Amino acid sequence: MFDTLSERLTATLKKIRGQGRITDANIQDTLREVRQALLEADVSLPVVKAFIDQVKARALGQEVQASLTPGQSFIKIVHQELVEMMGGASSGLNLATQPPAVILLAGLQGSGKTTTVAKLARWLKERQNKKVAVVSTDVYRPAAIEQLKILAEEVGAEWIPSTSSEDPVEIAKRALSHAKRHLLEVLLIDTAGRLHIDAEMMREIQAIHAAVSPIETLFVVDSMTGQDAVNTARAFHEALPLTGVVLTKADGDARGGAALSIRFVTGKPIKFIGVGEKTEALELFHPDRIASRILGMGDVLSLIEEVERKIDRQKAEKLVKKLQKGKGFDLEDLRDQLIQLNRMGGISKLLDKLPGMGELPKQVKESVNDREVDRQIAIINSMTLHERRFPAILNNSRKRRIALGAGVQIQDVNRLLKQHAQMEKMMKKMKKLKGFGKGFPGMPKMPF
Repeated sequence: MFDTLSERLTATLKKIRGQGRITDANIQDTLREVRQALLEADVSLPVVKAFIDQVKARALGQEVQASLTPGQSFIKIVHQELVEMMGGASSGLNLATQPPAVILLAGLQGSGKTTTVAKLARWLKERQNKKVAVVSTDVYRPAAIEQLKILAEEVGAEWIPSTSSEDPVEIAKRALSHAKRHLLEVLLIDTAGRLHIDAEMMREIQAIHAAVSPIETLFVVDSMTGQDAVNTARAFHEALPLTGVVLTKADGDARGGAALSIRFVTGKPIKFIGVGEKTEALELFHPDRIASRILGMGDVLSLIEEVERKIDRQKAEKLVKKLQKGKGFDLEDLRDQLIQLNRMGGISKLLDKLPGMGELPKQVKESVNDREVDRQIAIINSMTLHERRFPAILNNSRKRRIALGAGVQIQDVNRLLKQHAQMEKMMKKMKKLKGFGKGFPGMPKMPF
């Protein structure tokens, strides 16, 4: 997400970063390029105009002129204004009500509502430790109810049955009654979408809203629709008392205009962004962290949180102890590390959160391929346990068998073995470093 915008802004602001003096002329030139970058990212014109005016007013004031590093101060202003444009502070879910807290999801057909219900259920269970139930009031789309049932089983949420012959409002009322009787803490209600905004759709969802009085009414919108996302958000905002927005398919949106426009246009905060198809691919929306990513500063806080949550500490500590005792880093260990990497979203997701990635050449970014990690795991899985622990025994005959089992070429097996040998050599060097395996204050122990 934001790849194109980040690339343009990073290059533009790099020119002004080292400036010892900020003038009206170089600010005008820079802001012209910033404006063009935002428009190309599909940010709404009124939003771009307000943003540029605010940055310009602050940049030409004493805030920058009196600074010892005016170029850096200007970039700081751009960062702060991006944060403000997206809503300032992060806004999580409000569950401060008598259980069950009802969360109603609305949006157009194809925006990803049903998948988002499952993602939210998983997020509430894993992060908030809540007892969650889900129900579908979508009696129009074929298999919509069955889809939610399957997803509910996957994430471990309670599924409240419904049928296409029932009235959506009655389904919602019955689900709320069920949630109260069974002492559930959160009830997520999936609603029907349409291919376009229509009066019938709005009347139905307004009736559901009136029947269950949700504490959160979330508008789910496909970020890849750009300007249309902002327009539909405005229409839903006028029809329903929205409390927030969930942006879906953000991983496929290189522009990011919707994320930068929706808060300004509707006044409602973006609460979550969907960053993949899997049910764990949902992130809280932090405007300050997103602004840092856009400006190529990375998002180290989110990276640390990701590591803390998804790295298997026991395996990591076991590996560190193994290496401290002088035992080698075998292919079984490499396989564990690759699996951990996949659990964190793959190499591309990690790179996105590291500072300075915006300055990497495009061809380098495109060379990062998460499928290569899957291929390497498949190669190691095709080995016997003895071969993984003692890779030196891998002769040509064994390599041919492994390549056939993994569906790759022998060259791929050789490439993996070479990479492993280099990593093992690096591990031996690291073992000699003082404090190896202890990590840094506030940081998790690293799994190598």
